[in-house]
Amino acid sequence: MNRAQSSRLSEMPMRVVDSNRTSMVYTTPKRSVHNVIFHTVMHSTIFGAGMPRNSSIGGFGGSEKLKDVRPLHDKAFVQQCVRQLSEFLSENGFLGSVSTKMLQSPSTKEFLKMFEFIYSQLDNTFQLPTSKVEEEVPRLLKDMGYPFAISKSSMYSVGAPHTWPLVLGALIWLIDTVKIYWCMSREELLFSDFSDDMNIDDGQMNIEDGPEYNKMFLDYTVETYGKYLQGADTFEDEDEVHFHKLSKNSLKRIQKMELQADLKKLQSFRSSMEALKSSMEAKALEVTDEQEAAGHQLESLKQEQERLQVVLKNQKFTPADVERINREKNELQQTISSLSKSLEEAEQHMWNEEIAVIKAKEKAELKLTEYHKLARKLKLIPASAENACGHDYEIRANLEIGPSTMVQYKTQVMVRLRDLIGNVEEEASQLTNQKLSVEESIEQVNCNLLDKSNDLKQLRENIRKLDQQVEQDMEEVARDEQKWAEELESLENHRKLLEKNVNIGHDKAVRELKAAQQQYVRLSVRPSVRLSVRPSVCLSVCLSVLKRALSKATEEDTAELRRLQDMSKAFIAKAQSL
Repeated sequence: MNRAQSSRLSEMPMRVVDSNRTSMVYTTPKRSVHNVIFHTVMHSTIFGAGMPRNSSIGGFGGSEKLKDVRPLHDKAFVQQCVRQLSEFLSENGFLGSVSTKMLQSPSTKEFLKMFEFIYSQLDNTFQLPTSKVEEEVPRLLKDMGYPFAISKSSMYSVGAPHTWPLVLGALIWLIDTVKIYWCMSREELLFSDFSDDMNIDDGQMNIEDGPEYNKMFLDYTVETYGKYLQGADTFEDEDEVHFHKLSKNSLKRIQKMELQADLKKLQSFRSSMEALKSSMEAKALEVTDEQEAAGHQLESLKQEQERLQVVLKNQKFTPADVERINREKNELQQTISSLSKSLEEAEQHMWNEEIAVIKAKEKAELKLTEYHKLARKLKLIPASAENACGHDYEIRANLEIGPSTMVQYKTQVMVRLRDLIGNVEEEASQLTNQKLSVEESIEQVNCNLLDKSNDLKQLRENIRKLDQQVEQDMEEVARDEQKWAEELESLENHRKLLEKNVNIGHDKAVRELKAAQQQYVRLSVRPSVRLSVRPSVCLSVCLSVLKRALSKATEEDTAELRRLQDMSKAFIAKAQSL
């Protein structure tokens, strides 16, 4: 080993065990009640040793329903279970009365007391709820891993012949679970000092710490450091010695681990042997009790035989009496056999009737559930509902009350329901009458609507015709307007032409007047010309002629203009009227 390697402790080739740490391999773990309950699913009880069980918690089995192979309907097996239940309750201080007769057919209240007592052995704080117990007990058994289903209806009639064996099997399974939990709670290691020198951390052995390893490492460090001070660079001899010591120490550790594994196997074997021993002792005790009971019975039978022999010796019967007695004995035996057969038939009939009663109860529960659902839908439940009117219409299923109480209870609810039905029918009849009157009104309104629709169709037809007429009139008016516009345009052109002609005539007359005046002036200034008339007279005549011509032309133009204006006004008035 060189200096660089000796300075790094993490590169050591081997590790030793920490003797100061406590081993976690063989110490008894602290198990909670729920862990014990879940682990007991994988164990077999006394009455189901050869039966495979599937846990609903693990990955095997799932929700598969298992068939119970225990002979729960065998009378001998049921009696054995009853004795085991009685012994468990008596030995562990059950406060209630425990008797074989009571355990043959217990009531629901007694069963709940026994179930609460047995379950409290697993959880001291457990208490059954006061309501919905028929749902809580099957749920608890299912949560604990009981592989068979317990129906809710069986909790109402626990002591029935067809129900009690199934419930008894569940109680025996619960007792076996309690016993397993007690065995696991009392488990102790025989040799606890074996685990003082071991420490298992995540499944690996930690040997780097501890006084033994520290001493070896300190010796190795002292030797190598001394050699290093003397000038050595390699420490092969010291490494070999150190590795040899570590190997020996590791071998010791491995041997100790193997011994501890063997110890664990011995402890598990001891536990199984103790459990087998306790079960065998219990069975031996049962056999001893049965043997003692059989011995007492045999002794009593012997005494009865001796007594009968003494009576037989003291009696004096003739052969006829003996024959008569034998004949009566045979008749009585036949009577007993017939009565036994009748008893079996009666028991079978009672069994069938009980099954029929259970089925009827289940049907009644379904009907009751449907009734409550319908009552909630109709707002009759609870008493504070809208249509309840303060009455309680809820029917509570209680199978322990007498038939008279049920009849009275049913009568009260039926009377209220009949009254409610009567009120509803009366309201329905009123609403029906209102509906009929409304339907008549609707029919009358529909008739009126039909008439109005016909009138509306007629009016629409008239409107359509009027629209067509108006359209035609508008077309005619448009044509007239176009025609009048053309006429107005022609008249306007004619007026403009007349005005132009008047202006031309006026200009022409003015020019002629000027020419006449000029001619008159020329004539008046010529000395040779002698007029026969006076100049003023001639001028006045010319002027009067000219004025008449102008006034005539002006009047004609004014009349034509007025005519055109009247035509325009008439056209405008006609257009406005349309």
